[in-house]
Amino acid sequence: MINNSNSINGMMSSSSSAAAANAQSPTLKTYFKTPEGRYKLHYEKTHPSGLLHYAHGKSVTQVTLAHLKDKPAPTAPAPSSSLSASSGVRFAAAARFLGGGNGSRALGFVGGNGNSKTFSGSSKSSAMGGSISSNSVTTSNYDGKGTYLIFNVGDTVFISDFNSQDRDPIKSIHFSNSNPVCHAFDPEAKDGHDLLIGLNSGDVYSVSLRQQLQDVGKKLVGAQHYNKDGSVSSSRCTSLAWVPDGDGAFVVAYADGNLYVYEKSKDGSGDSSFPVIKDQTQFSVAHARSSKSNPIARWHICQGSINSIAFSTDGTYLATVGRDGYLRVFDYSKEQLICGGKSYYGALLCCAWSGDGKYILTGGEDDLVQVWSMEDRKVVAWGEGHNSWVSGVAFDPYWLPPTSDGTSDSVMYRFGSVGQLLLWDLAMDEIVVPLRRCPPGGSPTFSTGNQSSHWDNNISPVGTLQPAPSIRDVPKLSPLVAHRIHSEPLSGLIFTQESILTACREGHIKIWMRPSFAESQSRESDTLLSTSSKEKPLLAGKVGGSFYK
Repeated sequence: MINNSNSINGMMSSSSSAAAANAQSPTLKTYFKTPEGRYKLHYEKTHPSGLLHYAHGKSVTQVTLAHLKDKPAPTAPAPSSSLSASSGVRFAAAARFLGGGNGSRALGFVGGNGNSKTFSGSSKSSAMGGSISSNSVTTSNYDGKGTYLIFNVGDTVFISDFNSQDRDPIKSIHFSNSNPVCHAFDPEAKDGHDLLIGLNSGDVYSVSLRQQLQDVGKKLVGAQHYNKDGSVSSSRCTSLAWVPDGDGAFVVAYADGNLYVYEKSKDGSGDSSFPVIKDQTQFSVAHARSSKSNPIARWHICQGSINSIAFSTDGTYLATVGRDGYLRVFDYSKEQLICGGKSYYGALLCCAWSGDGKYILTGGEDDLVQVWSMEDRKVVAWGEGHNSWVSGVAFDPYWLPPTSDGTSDSVMYRFGSVGQLLLWDLAMDEIVVPLRRCPPGGSPTFSTGNQSSHWDNNISPVGTLQPAPSIRDVPKLSPLVAHRIHSEPLSGLIFTQESILTACREGHIKIWMRPSFAESQSRESDTLLSTSSKEKPLLAGKVGGSFYK
């Protein structure tokens, strides 16, 4: 699990940040309302404004939230040798960016991740490849503990300190020949390589996030390179994910409809070829010919691009969505297709699991948010409210209904979707479900209650893909709130215990404080401003109210 604890020190300048943002974008609000209160704009993250990005093909900013734990054991700093990413890696930004491009400012963070450190010396120090004299304090002993944002813009991956008010990233990684398009972080990684970066060229890298933060250069260091020069696939990398509890295994999806399973512990010295796919329309799995090969397996999922993949929390199931408009759900360990179905029309672009593994969200080109039930193996609700493609979906694992006391039989979920920002509430025991069988000469009857008891009791056999349902067969949801909060279309959102993160396609990220935490922040601000810069206690798990876990 990702630990998203903000220090109170990191909340002091939200009002000034919000005012600045409002001055730059007068038509955009610095808050949005929900039934539980106002979500207030706390601060923003972005890439350096003067940086020109050279596109090697269109790419969209994606954001990963990474929490680095305490270093397992102190080790002697080893000289780092930069590894030039000749094929190009998309920039993943971490929150503790060690400097601002060509500047020579001293670096001192108060209220950010880990310790407050100042870098000084007889020569100018720059986090982005500047020279550091021998009597300067270097970053080699930086432990990297804290929470970071990793995001890609153009041909660069940026890393920002999530708990710092500084808009600019603390680290940038440049790829010369291709754009980074996706990334994933494993907080439970054992050998240090915890960050994956996939490129538009199809190349994939695994690296240590902590090691990247310790290095002052603009290139990857200590990276393991997969699919080098298209040795496995020449197609574009579209999505990747660590296998939960997979002991270093990860999967990479490509635009040619194939998904490859890798083990980061293998160097891939064996034969990496796979047999020719006999039927492009059918799901098939092929395993590597050699035990030394990496990847170890190829899953042929569909014709056309796989657009997004997501594991259920326990790693049992893998969901994929693609250009053909189908959601597919697989039993990962059994390598078996379980269920799936088609969108109302067009491609599906994104997917996400509920924390309990019972529901899957999908979004795509039909402007709908679809709620899929694993129990019923079908769509149980459509969310209508977007006026453009749905580019990102996520459940809010920290939200609880205000009346929830843990004893009610009702189950309610909060989730979000983006193009513009929409939030939704889903109460499965209150949803209106149409019956499949109509009375002779009559209209469909409707019933409330458990959908599996009233809506088509015949569950589809394992491995069946459902056709697109009729529009009258699926219950409709209306959004709780709908807001335009960025000047550009949104590409993703992340829920944390204290906030909601939204990111636009061009690499601008906004952090919106939840109502109870925003109230706590305002109460603390006077005290913080009147005290010294000593580190303050972290926020408690619950602050003011019962809306969040």
